[in-house]
Amino acid sequence: MSFYDLHVHSAFSEGTSSIEQLASTAKVLGFNGICFAEYFNGEEQIKKLQTELQKVKEKVGIEVFLGFEARNSKELNVLANKRKKFDVLLVHGGNLSLNREAVETPEVDILTHPEAGRYDSGLNHVMMKLAAKNDVAIEINFRQVLINSKKSRNKILQFMRTNVMLAKKYHTPIIICSGAVTHFELRDPYSLIAMGCQLGLSWKEAKESVSKIPQNIIMQNKERRDENWILSGVKIIKNINK
Repeated sequence: MSFYDLHVHSAFSEGTSSIEQLASTAKVLGFNGICFAEYFNGEEQIKKLQTELQKVKEKVGIEVFLGFEARNSKELNVLANKRKKFDVLLVHGGNLSLNREAVETPEVDILTHPEAGRYDSGLNHVMMKLAAKNDVAIEINFRQVLINSKKSRNKILQFMRTNVMLAKKYHTPIIICSGAVTHFELRDPYSLIAMGCQLGLSWKEAKESVSKIPQNIIMQNKERRDENWILSGVKIIKNINK
């Protein structure tokens, strides 16, 4: 079985560790692939990051993916239109209207920590149905639990359990990520699986949230980047103009 952490920040965004440090640590912990969620800053940034990731992939021997995390509606619209240029599109959850826009957007892969900074879970039945319809994975973010105090942590865990319950009811994909901003915050796959079990997932469901579901995201996006891909379920088989 292959394991993936699709939400990690390097020093290129809000992180403090280099891409190589994070990739090397992830490999030691047992991951087969890791996605660096960066903040978009123009076309040149994409090329620079892709070059850096290729170097790290060859040196460390782990699959590395380029992701961008939209922090507002404007960034989401820009990144959705550039969807073929990178591997994973994440949306920085917490703001209710942005949570809603994320689950309504088929180009989005992951809504990160929808409960962050809130006094509720950040999602409801309607939004969870939309996420299922558009195949937007709802994230359980380990760092949200790690960095908060006891009182805040209890509320966050409660909100995460609510989202897990809703996701299971509407068959919405759940993904567990570290959300690490330093290589010291990375956790091994089985620690993430154990947290998922504490939040209401079965062992099988929790395991799939760090293996099958992220792997599906990666495979779908490889298909999306094919020059013959038009939209989900639509692909050019033969171009009669050639």
